[in-house]
Amino acid sequence: MKVNCDDIGIEKAIQIVKQGGIVIFPTDTVYGIGCDPYNKESVKKVYNLKSREFSKPFPILVDSKETAKKIVEFDEITEKITEKFWPGPLTIILKLTDDKLKKSLNLEEKIAIRIPNNKCTLKLLKKCNFLVGTSANISNQKSVSDPNECLKNMQDFDVFIDGGIIDSKGESTIIEIEDEKIKIIREGSLSKNEIIKC
Repeated sequence: MKVNCDDIGIEKAIQIVKQGGIVIFPTDTVYGIGCDPYNKESVKKVYNLKSREFSKPFPILVDSKETAKKIVEFDEITEKITEKFWPGPLTIILKLTDDKLKKSLNLEEKIAIRIPNNKCTLKLLKKCNFLVGTSANISNQKSVSDPNECLKNMQDFDVFIDGGIIDSKGESTIIEIEDEKIKIIREGSLSKNEIIKC
């Protein structure tokens, strides 16, 4: 099912996610694919759709820092960085405090998390709270910003939210704070210098 990025489309997508369905959605970087992260079967489906190795954990998308704090721990540096770059193309690996998520996502201590700067997906997240949020492409293929290309490449999802062509510099930058130092895991549309300046 393909829906528009309006209230009716978002409502349909929310219902499908709550029923264990798989959703493709626009973000501020690329098109993403996800599901309810607490639903182990749905998570497994996303792994299979992407042909992704089960050893590679999925990141989570949230709508606000308050929501994020329900499942992860923030320190002083994380507070400063997220104040400047969230919502936006920055994913941070933080200590996970939610045992249910550890089980459903097969995680131990940490999880990658971010708030995307996309009104459409933020509306979806407001109702869902948490979504698995990984790029909507087959593993090792390039991520996509064009909805038509995304529809061609991905199959067996339940709902596609069409947000048009995404104008971005690429995927999010992934960082981790270790011993009060910023470690770049993947450099994306934010450079290390931009992050360190803050």
